[in-house]
Amino acid sequence: MSAALSTLNPIGLDDLLERAALQTRIDRKYVVPRPAVDHLLAELDRTTEVLEIDGIRRFTYETLYFDTPELTSYRLTAYRRRRRFKVRTRTYVDSAQCWLEVKLPGARGSTVKHRAPYEHADRATLAPGRCFVEQVLDGHHATAFLPTLVSRYRRSTLFLPATASRVTIDTDLAWYDEHHALHLPDLAVVETKTTSVASTVDRRLWRLGIRPTRISKYATALAALRTELPAPPWRRLLRRHFTPTHRSLPSPGADHLWPWKELPCVQPSVR
Repeated sequence: MSAALSTLNPIGLDDLLERAALQTRIDRKYVVPRPAVDHLLAELDRTTEVLEIDGIRRFTYETLYFDTPELTSYRLTAYRRRRRFKVRTRTYVDSAQCWLEVKLPGARGSTVKHRAPYEHADRATLAPGRCFVEQVLDGHHATAFLPTLVSRYRRSTLFLPATASRVTIDTDLAWYDEHHALHLPDLAVVETKTTSVASTVDRRLWRLGIRPTRISKYATALAALRTELPAPPWRRLLRRHFTPTHRSLPSPGADHLWPWKELPCVQPSVR
């Protein structure tokens, strides 16, 4: 995968945000075997560009999801309710930059993401961002949120000029909660983010027989870790990719379960 990415022309973050910010977008998600990712990258159009920052093209992400004690966010997602939402902090580990994010469903299947800069040291609590979360949710949900799940992965981001769309490729997938760990090294999650028209990556995945699937990095993984939870949208996906073999990892210690306790605080580079 790294070799294929190295042949693409780079695009900087500012250019990517200007040309394809797509805060309101249509997302299509695919669970893809790693060999198929290599095949996909080998067939990319020569105009495809890859996000590069300080010479890095694969970035480590840490996302901490918050939910109510009753798992309101999870249950609304599981039953596809109109007022579903996600609240999370996202840390770009390579730079220690952090954002507080609230995601809501938009019109015609789109996703609207609200985000605000956040202090890296506060990424495990919503206390400093409570007003922001309440404002976005507009009083529709309780605000007694607790840290519920950590997602960690490495992401590469592609820009497709023909459709002004983005593609993210997430590998080294791992999740943690207070008592469990899940690692899926043989799979990738590929997500296309477009305004409406399917991208060339979508069409190539379809030709490989890989169709979009309803996967939520939060809800699907939490269902895999907590088998007592209702999981109607993901039963087939859980059976196929989140089997007991994948879950049977050594029991980690408390510090390992919550990775933000052990991550070094790397200062962002000055530009």
